[in-house]
Amino acid sequence: MTVYFEDIEVGSRFVSARRTVTEADVVAFAGVSGDFNPLHTDEIFASQETPFGTRIAHGPLVLSISYGLRSVRDDWKILALVECQRRYREPVFPGDTVWGEYDVTEARRSRSRPDAGLVSLQVRIRSDRGMVVQDGRDVLMLAAGGEGVREA
Repeated sequence: MTVYFEDIEVGSRFVSARRTVTEADVVAFAGVSGDFNPLHTDEIFASQETPFGTRIAHGPLVLSISYGLRSVRDDWKILALVECQRRYREPVFPGDTVWGEYDVTEARRSRSRPDAGLVSLQVRIRSDRGMVVQDGRDVLMLAAGGEGVREA
C-alpha cells in the first residue's frame, strides 16, 4: 500500500528492522568511499592509538545502513531526501547490530511543489550495546495523493 504525504501523522513513531554491521561492510565501504583511515582499517593503530581499543565502522557507513533498514517508510511515496543531519554519539564496531527509531515531528505542504509535502523525522540509531550511536533529523519530500493535502 502506497502511503502519501497526507497519510502521515505528526507524532507517529516507528522502528526499523535490525542489521549487524560486518567486517565485510567496513572493508567494502572503505573501498567505495576511498576512506582508508587507519581508525577503520588498521587494527594495531586502532588498538594502540585510539580510545576505542579496536577498529570502528565509518559513521557514514552506519548512516547508509540505516537508510536501507526495512520499515514502514518503505511504503511511503518518497520523492527525495531533502535534508539529513546526524551526530555521531558512540562508535559502532564490526559485529554490532543497529536499528533506527523514528518520530514524525513535522508535516507541511511544500511551498515550491504543490503536489508534494515535507515530512521531518527525529532519528535515533541504536545498537545492541544499549546506546544511541547516531541521532539527528531527516526531511523527506513525499508525493501528495490528491485532495485533502494539509497546509502548514
